[in-house]
Parts: sequence; structure tokens; C-alpha cells
Amino acid sequence: MRPQNGDQINQLRAAAYDRYRAARPRSEALHAQAKRFLPGGNTRSVLHFDPFPFRVESASEQTLVDIDGHAYVDFCGNYTAALLGHSPDRVKAAISEVLDHGWALGATHPREVELAELICGRFPSIDQVRFTNSGTEANLMAIGTALHHLQRQGEAADRRTIGVFDQAYHGGVLAFGSVDGPHNPLNVPHDFRVAPFADVAGFDDLFQPDLACVLVEPVQGSGGCRPPGLDFLNELRRRCDETGTILIFDEVMTSRLGPGGAQQRFDVLPDMTTLGKYLAGGMTFGAFGGKREIMASFDPDQPGALTQAGTFNNNIVSMTAAITTLRHELDADTLGELNDRGDRLRQDLQATFVDNNIPMWVTGVGSMLCVHGGDQMDDQTGGGLLELYFHAMLNQGLYLARRGFMALSKAVTDDDCARLVSATQTWIDEMPAGVFGGHAQ
Repeated sequence: MRPQNGDQINQLRAAAYDRYRAARPRSEALHAQAKRFLPGGNTRSVLHFDPFPFRVESASEQTLVDIDGHAYVDFCGNYTAALLGHSPDRVKAAISEVLDHGWALGATHPREVELAELICGRFPSIDQVRFTNSGTEANLMAIGTALHHLQRQGEAADRRTIGVFDQAYHGGVLAFGSVDGPHNPLNVPHDFRVAPFADVAGFDDLFQPDLACVLVEPVQGSGGCRPPGLDFLNELRRRCDETGTILIFDEVMTSRLGPGGAQQRFDVLPDMTTLGKYLAGGMTFGAFGGKREIMASFDPDQPGALTQAGTFNNNIVSMTAAITTLRHELDADTLGELNDRGDRLRQDLQATFVDNNIPMWVTGVGSMLCVHGGDQMDDQTGGGLLELYFHAMLNQGLYLARRGFMALSKAVTDDDCARLVSATQTWIDEMPAGVFGGHAQ
């Protein structure tokens, strides 16, 4: 592949920044103010992009409106958390009703039981479940529970290593780069072993005698929407069974791929599952669960039971929102239509790049997809192309993640998807000769 013209890309990027700034003076002013009190002007790093992020004033259905008056079709979907869109009426009504009866209860209540029963009935690997406030917390608790379970079996001294995969993201303190690093310096200090994702050949190095559990997304989300290949998940399950290793599926994102999650879609069941994101209709939420004998570690009737603290684990707002979401919003037909729409969008975007001989491509499964550009590790080539694409889509009122990630909500329509494909073709047509390294016709 011929490298793209780095100088030309830099010039185009500078022009895109100037155009963006000129259209968003209020967001720029508020960004300057934010930097006085928030390091970098934000408190969620993934939302930052250059020259500064727009600030949202309102959101409804699939639309965001910023403080400068620009409307965007939201293809980012709050990184899978906004699966219902930004104003699901049933969730809003349910929350409003429950708030009339108080919300900081500090006690058990019937709704947590109702939600637990719904989740155990929906996800085939979950016999029992406990709640948290985020997917990060859920994954931390699942790892700790797995280690404790092995300790109860007398294996903790020899088995303390956690298996993960390259480019995996399992929360703010569980993020990994390449097999050899670098990894997130904020990661919790477990003993991790990083293996190549979707590569069965790497299992021999992964499955050493000290391996306690393996944490994996059935389809990588933040790692670029990388599908695993069915042989990978099946062989991973077989190796875990063979070695007594606990297999944890991080389904915080991928549970949207079917009524029973990716585990049901791929027919591979883990020992434990973690959940979060969209399941509470956009409210803060997390959960971890699995086999009854593993989750029994938290049963206070058992000797040496674990305790799980968390002031808001069973908060009434998230419990109510999740019950409403599972009972009324996410039936098999709805999820099927959503994921079919995502597959069509991925195929149409991919065809657009291929037909125009552009060094960009699209990966994903169902309603999770990601656009890639050239060598994304090189900011002058792939990363630069992707940033130009991101800003071009913003300029046409289409919002996806800076890194190319998209997660469709049920509010996104076929017409919205067609608009994105058309905007992509327009961007390609308007790019100067040579910017794609001689690929475009």
C-alpha cells in the first residue's frame, strides 16, 4: 500500500479545524472555561477530540443538538449505552413514577428481585446475578469473584493470572494495547497475560498452569469491533473446560447482539458474564453473574462469604429503568431489526470504500461497527484519514466516534444510514487528488 500524502493530510486537517471552530464559537468558549476546572476540559477522555468537542444542549431520539445550534444524527450511541435513543418514553415514564416514592432508599426493595429474575431468564449462562454501577465495576467484581472461587477450591496460591487479549477494553482500569504493551498505566495491579485476539494459535502461551480466568469480549468493542471467528470462542471454551479455568464473557457491549447476548448468538456459554451500558435505558448500570456455585461466594449463609459494597448498586432509578427496558423495549424482533440494519450499513460503507479504491474498511457485527483507515497507528496516514472522515461527517450533521466507532440505536433509521453512506461518497468525491495515496479513481 502506498503511503498517503502526510503534508496534504495535515493541510486538510488544519482547514477542517478552522471550519469547525468558525461554526462553534460557544463550544470553544465553554471549552476554554472547562479547562480551568477540568484537566483537558473533560471528565471522560473518550469524548475529547481536536480542536475541542462540541457541547450538547439537548438530545431526543437519534438527534443531538449542540449549544451552537447544530443538529447531528447520533451514530455513536454513547458507545452502545444509548441503544434506546435519547428519549425513550416508557423509561422516562417509569422513572418519573418511581421517583414519587423516594429514591435514596438504603434498603432492599422488590424491583431488584424483579430485575434479577429478568436477567437470569434472559442470559443463558447466568444462574444468579449481582448489580453494580458500571461495566468497569462489573468486570472488577467478576475477576475478584473468579479468584475467590478458585481459592475456595484450594487453587489460589498457584493460579492468580488473568488472561486478556490485545486491544481489549474492559473498563477504565482494564485497558490493554498490543500483546507486549504498552497498556493503560491506570490498570489495576492484577497479574495479566495478554494474548492475541481471535488467534487460536496464541492459546498455548496463554494457558499456563498459573492461569485463573480469562476475560474476553465475544466481539471486541473499543478494540475496533473485531469479530472473533467461531472457532476462537469454541476453542477458548474447550481449553477453559480442559484446564479448569473460569471463562468470563464481557457482554457490556455485545449483549445487544441478540436477546440472550453474543453468547446465545454464537452458542458458546461462559462461566460468568458481565453486563452494563444500555440495559438500564441510558441510566448508570452494571451487573455480573454466572454459575450458581461461583456466585455462592456472596451468600451470607455460607462460611467465609464475600461482601460487595456499593451505595448505589440497587438504586431504584437504574433498577426501574432496566426492568422497563427488558420488559418493553428489547424483544427479539427489535434487536433483530437493529442488528440487521447495522449489518447492512457496514456492508454499504465497505462497498463504498472498495468501489472507490479507498484504503479504508469497516469491521463489526450487527449494530456495532467501526471504520478503519490505512495504518491507524500512523497519524500521518490512517489516523489522519480517519480524522478527516470524522470531521467531514460532523460537517454534514453525522456524529460517530473520533476513532470510527459506531453503535446504532433503535431510533436510527434506514434513511439515516443511507444519509451516512451518501455523505461518505460525497467526502470521497470532494477529496483532492492524491490524498488517498493514489488509490482513489
